[in-house]
Formats: sequence, C-alpha cells, structure tokens
Amino acid sequence: MNPLESLRLAWRSIRGHRLRSALTTLGIVIGIAAVIAFVTLGASLQAGVIGDISPDDQRNVYGWAAEPDTEGGPLAGAQPVFTQDDLEAVEDLEDVEAAYGYATLQTQAISNGEETVAQGNGLIASGPSYIREERLAEGRQFEMGADEAVINPAAANQFEENVSVGDTLTVALLGGQQTEVEVVGITDDSEGLSPFEGFESSPRVYVPTDPYYTERAAGIGFGGESDGNGTGSIGAGGGTTSDARFLAIIVEAESADQADIDAARESATDYLESDASDASELLGDDLAVQFRTSTELLSQLQDVLNLLQNFIVGIAAISLLVGSIGIANIMLVSVTERTREIGIMKAVGAQNRDVLGLFLTESVILGIIGAILGTGLGLVAGYLGVQYIDLPLVYPLEYVALAIVVGIVVGILAGLYPAWRAARTDPIDALRYE
Repeated sequence: MNPLESLRLAWRSIRGHRLRSALTTLGIVIGIAAVIAFVTLGASLQAGVIGDISPDDQRNVYGWAAEPDTEGGPLAGAQPVFTQDDLEAVEDLEDVEAAYGYATLQTQAISNGEETVAQGNGLIASGPSYIREERLAEGRQFEMGADEAVINPAAANQFEENVSVGDTLTVALLGGQQTEVEVVGITDDSEGLSPFEGFESSPRVYVPTDPYYTERAAGIGFGGESDGNGTGSIGAGGGTTSDARFLAIIVEAESADQADIDAARESATDYLESDASDASELLGDDLAVQFRTSTELLSQLQDVLNLLQNFIVGIAAISLLVGSIGIANIMLVSVTERTREIGIMKAVGAQNRDVLGLFLTESVILGIIGAILGTGLGLVAGYLGVQYIDLPLVYPLEYVALAIVVGIVVGILAGLYPAWRAARTDPIDALRYE
C-alpha cells in the first residue's frame, strides 16, 4: 500500500473519532508540557541567578568557619570566629584587595516616621563595597563609621509612601533599642546581593559594620549601654570593638581572574588558620575556614534545581506511560471495531505489512499530535511562569526537539502490538465478523 494512502486512511480514522483521539493524546500532552514548562523555569532561574553575578561580584570569596563535614548551603553550621583585627590583617595581604565582615542583625520593626512595619532579619551589616556602584539605582554607597544605610526596593516600597534617598528610617532592634539611619542609596532590584542572602526579594537595609556591628558588640552603638564589664546590653560577643566576632567575611581578589581568586583564597585561609589570627583561638580541631566563590555557591543551587528538574521529568514520564497505554488501548479497540474492514483489505490483496503500516501510522500520528500540543502548551506555561516570577526567558530547545522524538517513539511503541494483532487477523474470520 502506498504510504500516502496509509496516511490518508489513518487520518480519516482519527478524524472520525475526534473526542476519543483527543482523550487518547491527553496523557502525552500533559507529560510533555510538564517537562518543557518546568525545564524552562529551571533554565530561566539559573540564567537569572547567574546573570546577577557581575564581573566584580565574581572576584568575591565568601568565607565562614564550620565543621568540615557540615552539609548544606552557605553559612551552614557557621560559627562567629572572625574579628575586626582579622579583617584588617587579611586586607593587608598582598593578594587581597579588600576584606570586610558580614552579619545579619535581628530587628523587630522599621519606621519611616509615619508608618511602622514589622521586620525580622532584614538589617545587614557589611562593608561599603558589598553594594557596588553598578547595583545602585539611586544615591551612593554608605561610608564606614557613618549612620547611613542603603536599602533595596522591597524595603523602600513597603510603606504607603515610598522611601527616597535622603529620608531617615528608625530601626528597632530585637530587645527594644532603636537607631536612626539616613538612606543614602537604593539598589536596582530587590534580590539578594550575595549567596549569603539566598537571592530572595525581601526588604533589606544595608548598614556599615562600623558602628552597626562592631560598636553594637561593644555596647556603645544603637544607644546601647555597657553593663560595666565591657559587654554591651545588646552585645554580640565582646568587650571591645575588636572583640566583635563576625559569622562570615567577604574577601575581594584583585581581579575576577581565577588565579587571583585562588591566590586571595589561599592567602586568607593561611592567615586565618595561623596562630597570628584571633580566629585561630576558636577554630580548634573541630572548625575549619571555608571559602567559596559566588559561582561555587550557586552550583549548589543548580544541583538542587537539577534534582527538582529530574523529579519533574520522572513524574512526566509516568504521564507519558499512561498516555502510551491510552494509545495502545484505543488502537486495540480500533482493531476490534475495524475487523471486517481488515478482512476486506486482505481479501482485495492487502499484505500483512500494509495492515501493520496502517495501524502503526495511526498510532504515530496520535503521538506526534500529542507531542506538538504538549510542546506548545509547555512553552506557553513556561513563558507565563517566567513572566510571573520576573526571570529572563530561556527556552531549552533541546527539550523541544526531544519532545517531538518522544511523541513519535511513544506512538510507535504503543501501536506495535495492536498493529501486529491487526496484521495477524485471519481474513476469513474477519469477513464473518459482525
């Protein structure tokens, strides 16, 4: 039989049972759409996160002290061991451009003078270069030793009247102490500036570690008062400014070149683990200094995304299996319904391969239709999801091509047995069939 004739007869049979054919392909449509939609979201999320790392960010090395076998993301199991003296010594190293501490300060609320909103851990103390000039939409970086802050859009827009550069905010710390900060800059987006923050779009207020962490630890900042023993009433672990212990530090290499990054990491690690550092007093045998670049930390996120993607693909594979069973089932029904037609075809000279090709063509068409519809639905769902989350759109074209191939393969596998059964039909019995 002419292949075009087989195609025409198969398409006529599908069109003759539109609803049944549509329900048959539904499993394949859902499975392929789920794969493409979630793979698109995963690829877009990775592109969005990695795209936020500027060349200057790439030279940052993020460090903390934890047990070597601790599992988890950034700061997992971290202990506050680094002092301001350690940071100054690291910054003086030949391979290091800058070094500064990082700390999240617990707060209760933040006020713009007219409205007060609850805020948990959105106050982040760090160095001025933590917020680079290219990440600022307005204003400038804060300065060390000044009562200044840079906020992100989520923090600026959390009041009925948006906060602008030059406004003053009142921050209430956990424990009741309050301090006023002048807003000198607003970042260009609400996402976190480093892997330490998890890249979430939460309200954040960035302040200099001096005085908002070092003096806070000494009990002379934020209006805190000393308890007479050199430890502040809201202190974070020290009697003098140099006793303030940072949970994490950020070391800047001289450039984003891998050799410079490795040199800065090695120099900082060697010093901090040596007897000359204050950190060595607390490291002991249990803790080790760990340094990771943004790319290395983000690779953990990529691993999680890949795991989630594989999980979704597995679920979609089940849907595809159900879809293939549906095609096989409907093709078996079709063989039964068209038994007499098969007998007539064989009576007029059709060979077994002609009957096999006819029913196999029909199942392949159903698979291709399901793949095309599933691909279109998956692309649309992925686009809508990316637009809702506000990520750069990245279509994994290899999965689109794979979807078509899967549709054809599923159609062939699902139609093999029904087509073989149709081809094996005895023409005499088929002509007698009512």
